[in-house]
Amino acid sequence: MIIVKVPSVGESISEVSLLKWRKQNGEFVKRDEVIAELESEKATFELNADQAGTLTYEIKEGDTLKIGDTIAHIDDSAPMPVNVPNETPVFTETTIATTVAETRSAPTKTTDASINATPLAKEILTQEKISPTTITGTGAGGKIKKSDVLENLLQQQAPSPTNNRSNKREKLSQLRKVISRRLVEAKNTTAMLTTFNEIDMTAIMGIRTKYKDAFKKAHDVNLGFMSFFTKACTIALQEYPAVNSLIDGDEIQYHDYTDISIAVSAPKGLVVPVIRNAESLSMAGIEKAVILLATKAKENKLTMEEMTGGTFTITNGGVFGSLMSTPIINLPQAAILGMHKIQDRPMAINGQVLIRPMMYVALSYDHRIIDGRESVGFLVRVKELLENPEQLFTRKDPIKYVLDI
Repeated sequence: MIIVKVPSVGESISEVSLLKWRKQNGEFVKRDEVIAELESEKATFELNADQAGTLTYEIKEGDTLKIGDTIAHIDDSAPMPVNVPNETPVFTETTIATTVAETRSAPTKTTDASINATPLAKEILTQEKISPTTITGTGAGGKIKKSDVLENLLQQQAPSPTNNRSNKREKLSQLRKVISRRLVEAKNTTAMLTTFNEIDMTAIMGIRTKYKDAFKKAHDVNLGFMSFFTKACTIALQEYPAVNSLIDGDEIQYHDYTDISIAVSAPKGLVVPVIRNAESLSMAGIEKAVILLATKAKENKLTMEEMTGGTFTITNGGVFGSLMSTPIINLPQAAILGMHKIQDRPMAINGQVLIRPMMYVALSYDHRIIDGRESVGFLVRVKELLENPEQLFTRKDPIKYVLDI
């Protein structure tokens, strides 16, 4: 008999939740076959069978388990079944719905003589396949009249009441628990402040429109806004190192690299996978990294390593239509940049009112280690880089670059 235990998935993780059994209780499983899905506070992972045999368990889906707890047993002495037919019918939502529909559409086996109804009422009952036993007749002697049948049809077609006051409860997932804990911790343990600015996206949108097809052909990936913002942030972070730092006990830890965490909405909640050394990546490299991490997040396949160690976070509430927000710092980092919806607004430019595609941006930061000069300067620098995208590559005004001043 093989004992299947909850494996260790990280030094700081002490418990997991059973998300789903992939094999039935008493089912024969092969070696290395996935038998269950487990969820820790940071990731979802699969549990494989160590040996072939018959699987038995008592743990239910949704139960919380400690690392090292017994989750199941495998009888490795059990022989592998050969061509065992599944005699138990499997009822899915589709088959149940079909069965119900067929039952409702089946004609009622009653004779006209046994129906106490008027001839016209009988004809409607037959056409609409309605059982006369479901109708109370209002005629003499309880006879069913035409109006009785029609009223019954109207009641069947009437919409269901909308004032449903039922409640639904579901257990918090491990990921949702840690999200809740970390958000409250960030609010309670940091001196969080947010500064705002707005970016004229005309230049960036012009580049995307002009080069998106060539970029797609050359790199097999779309040219999105995230690569521009990531590139701008990596430059600004190197110029304002306090924004790329964190508090470690009584010390401030600075980084000479930029590991950018990208907030992604996953089925189980918000996750922040990390793009390592984003400052060394090309635009195409950033776009490919974003797509890879976002895809793995939506499929619950992110690893622990891919979600830890970021130095700065970018979150884009604009994809959901947010016009402005104050993002919460992703501990232990010291700052987070919030992108928002692009909206056409009238802007005063050189004495004229022009309509420009504008985006509000927000930088939430820990005021204990980042002063107003660094926070505002950082956000202004990001704005400057994005409104003058040629500086993303020269890092200064082209004329100043040429003049070397």
